[in-house]
Amino acid sequence: MRKKILLLTDFSEASYNAIVYALELFRAERCSFYVLNVFKTTYNLIEDLVPPKPGEKGYDEPKKKSLEGLNRVSNLIASKEEGNPFHEFDYISQKNKSLLNAVEEIVEQKDIEMVIMATKGLTSDNSSVFGSNAIQVMEKIRNCPVLVVPKQAKKQIPKEIVFPTSYKTHYKKRELNYLIDIVSACNASLRVLHITNNGDIDENQEEHKETLKEYFEGVKYSFHTLSCVTVSTAIKCFVESRDSDMVAFVNKKHAFFDTIFSKPLVKEIGYKLKVPVLVLHDLRN
Repeated sequence: MRKKILLLTDFSEASYNAIVYALELFRAERCSFYVLNVFKTTYNLIEDLVPPKPGEKGYDEPKKKSLEGLNRVSNLIASKEEGNPFHEFDYISQKNKSLLNAVEEIVEQKDIEMVIMATKGLTSDNSSVFGSNAIQVMEKIRNCPVLVVPKQAKKQIPKEIVFPTSYKTHYKKRELNYLIDIVSACNASLRVLHITNNGDIDENQEEHKETLKEYFEGVKYSFHTLSCVTVSTAIKCFVESRDSDMVAFVNKKHAFFDTIFSKPLVKEIGYKLKVPVLVLHDLRN
């Protein structure tokens, strides 16, 4: 069985870097990659009563630019892949009102198992770690994992992956399967990072910790604790001090971005993420 992976591109250098990272991450695995570019039609809301259709300038010109861009990406991938027999590619140019809607459609139609994209694209500013498209996809695409890759991420197989947790949540094994698969495939080490205010854990948290030990039995893992620091500061310090290669989270609905990667918090502490983030999902939401 081939993995089905959706790669998003707006033809920026950052999006191409994310594609290169994906190709390296799954270099020795059988994968079908779907490379998606979403374009918007151009028309004058005052003069045009309806959006342009195929055959009209406002549709055909953006479509042409999209196809030309995908052709350039295809050539770049071909030169990078050097005929890797494990990988096959399908290039998709799609008109849609938003990137998120397009991703939702492709994930459903193609039974996608993972979405990989850059943290920022052509239209993002420099005041935040994540662009608005990345935040929407991480937050709203909940039926498969999302991997976001910063422009400056190292293009190599990860050797150490950090999994922050409070031990307050009982994870289901299936929620962590993709994390375990990546750790195993890369022969990486998993560092479970507990961030706490007082250093102690209660009986319920201890049970959840023991459950994680059972889940991670087949991979290399270790437990670590940081106390009396904010979540983002703890992750930043831990990752930078150890030169870790990836951070993985389970995205609990209504809590994840408010507590970890909200824009005001990121801006306040000046946290410029330099490693990819794997967003898994709480399947109970």
